[in-house]
Amino acid sequence: MKTIMIVGTTSHAGKSFLTAAICRILARQGCKVTPFKGQNMALNAYVTKDEKEIGYAQAVQAWAAKIEPRVEINPILLKPQGNMTSQVILNGEVIGTTSAGDYYQNYFKIGWKAIKTSLEILKSEFDFCICEGAGNPAEINLKYRDLTNMRVAKYLHARTILIVDIDRGGAFAHIIGTLQLLDKAERSLIKGIIINKFRGQRLLLNSGIKWLESYTKIPVLGVIPLTDIVFSAEDSLDLLNRNLEKSSKDINITVVRLPHIANFTDFEPLKYENTINVEYINLNQDIGNPDVLIIPGSKTTINDLIALHKSGMTIRIKEYFKEGGVILGICGGFQMLGETIVDSDKIEGEHEICLGLNLLPMETKITSKKTTLRREVISNYPHEGHNVKGYEIHQGVTNFLKDSDIVKNKQLHYLFDDPTLGVVNKNLSMWGCYLHGIFENGMWRRMWLNSLRRRKKLPPLSIKVEDYVKQREKALDDIADLVESFIDLAPLLK
Repeated sequence: MKTIMIVGTTSHAGKSFLTAAICRILARQGCKVTPFKGQNMALNAYVTKDEKEIGYAQAVQAWAAKIEPRVEINPILLKPQGNMTSQVILNGEVIGTTSAGDYYQNYFKIGWKAIKTSLEILKSEFDFCICEGAGNPAEINLKYRDLTNMRVAKYLHARTILIVDIDRGGAFAHIIGTLQLLDKAERSLIKGIIINKFRGQRLLLNSGIKWLESYTKIPVLGVIPLTDIVFSAEDSLDLLNRNLEKSSKDINITVVRLPHIANFTDFEPLKYENTINVEYINLNQDIGNPDVLIIPGSKTTINDLIALHKSGMTIRIKEYFKEGGVILGICGGFQMLGETIVDSDKIEGEHEICLGLNLLPMETKITSKKTTLRREVISNYPHEGHNVKGYEIHQGVTNFLKDSDIVKNKQLHYLFDDPTLGVVNKNLSMWGCYLHGIFENGMWRRMWLNSLRRRKKLPPLSIKVEDYVKQREKALDDIADLVESFIDLAPLLK
């Protein structure tokens, strides 16, 4: 199995983007190719066919490679949950919680073993493996416990690409500094440099590239221009750049940017709807008057709920709903809509109970067993009888309070034929569900948008629309075309 490692001078340099692009380029050539990231730290996750949890970015890269996402492509997933701790997911299953300081002592050896085992399995099935690093490979205080970058590259003798984000500024210093801090064996693996997110006249960059190649004796494989192609973000820092200038659209959607927001990839399909605006707001911002307010998933529901209370966002959400607003809660956001969340075993932290938003008559109990399921169900609302696909990732069981007048009087309705997955109220102003990926279902998404449009007396959109997988496939082809146009990968792919 031939291997290429992608490392970056910084986070967000374009490693995930480039990994996906190369996977698609090779897949289009008929190669059997797989992505790989030994250890990922992210709150965006996906559930594989065998109901294991991996990073969502690795699932996207698998789709780029035209293979089914599987646990071997991301054997270690760390999910930050506050107080400098992370949930540790090994081979797709939760095995504990650790602080940054204790991780090396408690999980390094078993983590490295899992990485090597996964790579041996992949070697037996694939011609190419495109490995993605994390952060910067030359962090001198972290290298001894690094499971993602040059340890993997050296183990595989991988030809390695160093990618830099020139839009940040200081690109040449980032490159030289990174190379200087690598040891001799690590630096010898760097076979090419890629400059990413360039804007301006290419001619003005040529003298710098000539100097860089002369100084480092490493070829610059090409320069990728800044692009507006929609590509999956790996962590919530990317959301800071998501709020573009508002244009005149029919529907305005606001998403609360929770401190531990998780699976905000749920909202990527909405970017392809040209009749809506999507805006993310922080807890200290006013809600305004959007057509719908979304409370998204959270890695630590209780801690984020407490943050809502302390910031005053709870009051603003209730006022927004009282004045006729529409609310959608997904996963952790769904749990927050209830009366209480109970964590008797303190799985999420020090708080055993927290009052919810009290907008739905239900209680959630946090459980040690984590639910990771792929689902295919039949929708009841906003229209009956349509297949809907998605996945569940949550810790907690939600039950409706049996003596509630709302439940008795049938003021709430089940969203799907599985009553555990979500509800909607009678006038379609309060929605809650556990199903991630709900908006990837094109027909369901359009029918939900039409329920918002009816409230504004707008004509309905056609429900004859493709599922999001089609747009995602086009985006993956687009980034592969972009990279092929500006990067010479031939020396690395021989």
